[in-house]
Amino acid sequence: MKFSIGGPLKLAFRPWVEGLENIPAEGPAILASNHLSFSDSFFLPAVLDRKVTFIAKAEYFTTPGVKGRMTAAFFKGVGQLPVDRSGGRGAGEAAIKSGVDVIERGELFGIYPEGTRSPDGRLYRGKPGGLARVALATGAPVIPVAMIDTEKIQPPGKVMPKLMRPGIRIGRPLDFSRYNGMEHDRFVLRAVTDEVMYEIMKLSGQEYVDIYATAAKRQIADEAKAQKQALKEAQKEAEQVQKEAEQAQKEAQKEAEQAAQQTEKDQKERSDS
Repeated sequence: MKFSIGGPLKLAFRPWVEGLENIPAEGPAILASNHLSFSDSFFLPAVLDRKVTFIAKAEYFTTPGVKGRMTAAFFKGVGQLPVDRSGGRGAGEAAIKSGVDVIERGELFGIYPEGTRSPDGRLYRGKPGGLARVALATGAPVIPVAMIDTEKIQPPGKVMPKLMRPGIRIGRPLDFSRYNGMEHDRFVLRAVTDEVMYEIMKLSGQEYVDIYATAAKRQIADEAKAQKQALKEAQKEAEQVQKEAEQAQKEAQKEAEQAAQQTEKDQKERSDS
């Protein structure tokens, strides 16, 4: 990836980077980043000398057809790990195990604590499972990362990216060794996650929203559905009003014609008399 995609990517988009000195030259670390665009997983590894392994949704590896096989080959080639996100707790455990395996190999493990891309550019509440449990189970430092403006380059649903400079801010490593042995305490997991999200917020300058991004996406989808339904009902009502107006116009025209005929008849009768 670094040679085939990373070089051209840096040449074309010229991403600016702050805090590269916070990435260790060797040894394990967890890179916890906000998630604005599909391209986040390309820009961050492209600017680092070391390999970063992210977990990716299993659909990228199982989509049928030529495009699906090419996508799967690409993600496997750049070292991404497939995780089935539809399996509830089992999926979460698989993601945690994958992260622990990467850390135990002394490598960099990349994770998006929000769990999904931000639907509107704001920073959402971090999920306490993956990030905090991997950090506490391994003792690896957590390095907060802020992606800047990548959502403007490739908004959700857009295939062709817009040429502009994204930014990457890398914060100082966070040490959570004080919580050793407490990776199953939900209050500790929440505290660790919130601390990381606060650092990401400071680096990114994003507005923070204290709900999960998945809930926000459902809310946005429900609102869009309600707006669509309201528009449909309004159109139906407008069509009904137009139909009634046309009917009233026809009736008025008919009455006018009848009145004209009656007037003509009366005039003829007076003329005959």
